[in-house]
Amino acid sequence: MSATLAKGQNGPLGTDGLVISVQLTAPADLSALLVTDRGKVRTDADFVFYNQPIGPGVRLVPGTAGQAASLSISLSAIPADIDQIRAVITLDDANAGFGAFAPPTAIVSDANGNRLYEYRIEGLDRESIVIALEVYRRQGAWKVRAVGQGYAGGFAALVTDHGVNVDAPSSGQAQQTQQAPPPPPPPTQQVPPPTQQVPPAQYGHQAGYGQQPGYPPPTQQFPPQGQQSAAPTGEVSLSKDRPVSLQKGQRVTLRKEGGAALTFVKMGLGWDPVTTRGMFGNRTVDIDLDASVIMFADANPADFAYYGQLSSKDGSVRHQGDNLTGEGEGDDEVILVDLTRVPAHVTTLLFIVTSYKGHTFEQVKNAFCRLIDGSNNAELARYTLAGGMPFTAMAMAKVYRAGAEWKLQALGEGFQAKHPGEAIPQLGRFL
Repeated sequence: MSATLAKGQNGPLGTDGLVISVQLTAPADLSALLVTDRGKVRTDADFVFYNQPIGPGVRLVPGTAGQAASLSISLSAIPADIDQIRAVITLDDANAGFGAFAPPTAIVSDANGNRLYEYRIEGLDRESIVIALEVYRRQGAWKVRAVGQGYAGGFAALVTDHGVNVDAPSSGQAQQTQQAPPPPPPPTQQVPPPTQQVPPAQYGHQAGYGQQPGYPPPTQQFPPQGQQSAAPTGEVSLSKDRPVSLQKGQRVTLRKEGGAALTFVKMGLGWDPVTTRGMFGNRTVDIDLDASVIMFADANPADFAYYGQLSSKDGSVRHQGDNLTGEGEGDDEVILVDLTRVPAHVTTLLFIVTSYKGHTFEQVKNAFCRLIDGSNNAELARYTLAGGMPFTAMAMAKVYRAGAEWKLQALGEGFQAKHPGEAIPQLGRFL
């Protein structure tokens, strides 16, 4: 049976795994700020929100349809210099106030779903943001406190006050951020509600690349491997005369002709929107596809690069920026990979494309990925998708270790996800 907290009250936490969730009648986002004893984040990585759903010991779990996300916390994985974890509720409509709705309730549960504490946040009026709870250290133990501090300065002001750097986005990217869902779609959260709720054990976290204590072993993170539907169709060799045209499932060793290993490669991804005929003429729909790389240490998601985090934490993978429509010739998005800098524990780089606005690949033509030699920009291999599929996400290719070598495999497997945060729990079968 859960205990009810009043504003300012606290209670002990005797379990390592926590889930913080909210009940409210207005569309809203949940986020977390991991702060030191000075009330500031150490780096931007200590801010967990829809555009960065994984942090050190904390991850954002998308909610079911119509429900806000929740925060899954592994207290044993929280860095020693983090003093507090502040859970923040933000209304989607920044011009609205909590006073127009029923008071939100913040809930603290253990990893098994047993409720430990509930806090009904009373007394809010025009504020659109509230610091609901804080989980904090006290004399070597963890406790939770009901805060209920409304914030009228705006979301950017809140995180800036906590030491987070807020970049002024371009007009296109600002539109995505404001639509907030992911870790991005047109819904009200950028980590949108997935088709099913992700159990708390299904993500790793960035600090230590998913290998910190408190997270389950890889066998618990994903469905059993071996379910990959794309059967390999053989391994081919790179040629300096012309790019290799890959078929679904084919592999290629990342060596130049002559045996020299590639060290710096680019992955270009492209697509074109389909033009449809209508009563008033032809119409082209702006289809916003986003390329991402998810880095895995065996079966553990370790790090990533996408439009909301353009570089992996180690700098080995760098995203060149977001294309919002697919218009233009050539690559729509390019991701650079320095294979010499990929950490030794990272075994697979999975290249995926997700549809931010929910358009399926039936509405996309000429989708492709291509491998480019970073030293001379020569195209080495290309994989083109033939025909549209009723999916909002695609696993395009993977680069993986095979002994001392790196290899690439064409995938072309569809699934349902609008954002990398939704995609991660579904990627196990591609490993």
